[in-house]
Amino acid sequence: MKYQGFIYKAATGLLGCLLAIQSHAQSVPLSIDEALAVFYQRNLDLIAAQYNIDQSRADAIIAAAIPNPTLGVQISELSNRPNMGSNASGCNHDASVSCGPAEYFSFSQLIEVAGKRGLRMQSSGFATQAAESDFRDAVRIFSNMVRDAYYDLLLAQKNRWLAQEIVDHYQTISKANQLRMNSGDIAESDFLRVKMEAMRAQSDLDSAQTAVEQAQAGLAVILRWPDNGLHFEAREQWPGIKDIGQNQTKDELMNKALQQRPDLLADKQRAAQAEKELELARRLKYPDVTVNAGYARDPSNNALNSFFVGVSVPVPLFYQYQGESDKAAVALNRNQLAVEQTELGIRNDVANALAIWNSSDKIVQRFQAGLLDDALSVRNSAELAYSKGATGVLDFIEAQRSYKNVMRDYSQAMINRANAYYDLAKALGEEVGNDNDNAQAHTQLQ
Repeated sequence: MKYQGFIYKAATGLLGCLLAIQSHAQSVPLSIDEALAVFYQRNLDLIAAQYNIDQSRADAIIAAAIPNPTLGVQISELSNRPNMGSNASGCNHDASVSCGPAEYFSFSQLIEVAGKRGLRMQSSGFATQAAESDFRDAVRIFSNMVRDAYYDLLLAQKNRWLAQEIVDHYQTISKANQLRMNSGDIAESDFLRVKMEAMRAQSDLDSAQTAVEQAQAGLAVILRWPDNGLHFEAREQWPGIKDIGQNQTKDELMNKALQQRPDLLADKQRAAQAEKELELARRLKYPDVTVNAGYARDPSNNALNSFFVGVSVPVPLFYQYQGESDKAAVALNRNQLAVEQTELGIRNDVANALAIWNSSDKIVQRFQAGLLDDALSVRNSAELAYSKGATGVLDFIEAQRSYKNVMRDYSQAMINRANAYYDLAKALGEEVGNDNDNAQAHTQLQ
């Protein structure tokens, strides 16, 4: 099938490499491309969407089919002495004529009028296009589902890395404080306060490990729980920020999304299909014609061989298919309403996604403009001052907490910006990032 290349072929290479890695290591590094490949390989919803396309194409073949002709053969007067007593001159009065059973051969062909077959073909064509648009929309939505789960895992891992760094840092400081307390440089209360902070840091590390395991389970569920799914480790892979219109006005982005979103395109194609169905329903009142022709050889008739031709037409006298027309009109109105609702939803998606992107991007820029360096500098200065007795233990602990909060907030900001970028692209109907599968799916659908 046309789309099996995307579902299976595009994922086989990455999945094979991934399974090879799994057999040699407990922790399985996973890139966003590999996560998407595993997802498309295993996801039943996308496979179902693929089958909907194939079903629509089969319906298109059915709609284009010309009705088959009907052939009939009939033999009568099968008694032991057929045609006895007949007044037909060919049977009883001419010895050279062989009497026998009567034979009838008929042929009938239905001929559709008023362009009904063409309307069915156009309607089924729009149905196939809508199914293909649904497939692209499924790729658009499911890709971001995988990305969200992937970056949830990455955030949990970064929090765990930070918690581990804090624990290691406090272990070093605690050893130094033990020596300082033994030599009388610091009070025991200061030593115990730092020790309690070290224990709190260890608790944070335990919580961070729990969050990582939960995120691994969440990603495994999204990926249909592949082998060693609980050992996946997200690589620190950030999207390559491309120009998808972030600097354009809100109205320009909305117009762009209205032109590109596959869900709106699918609704428009269904509305076009409903228009064809309405026109087809209105033309049902024009009756189709059945042409009949045949040949008869009947020794009991005066004419031994005869031919006939005829035409039959149903007369829409009592029922003129008004119910079908009304039903098709209701379906058209419903599809047109769906188009309007989808347009409103797209405008709302773009407005929200753009606002979130602008906010998250500015936050990351503030961190990178010097806040990270400031937090590290404050921690190092407070640590140096505390080691020389120039500051109290509370200032030292506060500097450690500030550093931890800033680094944690920065990791959250980076994840938020990545998600905001992909959400904006999804709202616009753009294909972005390192996801080659979207491009392949789009190519396959052309």
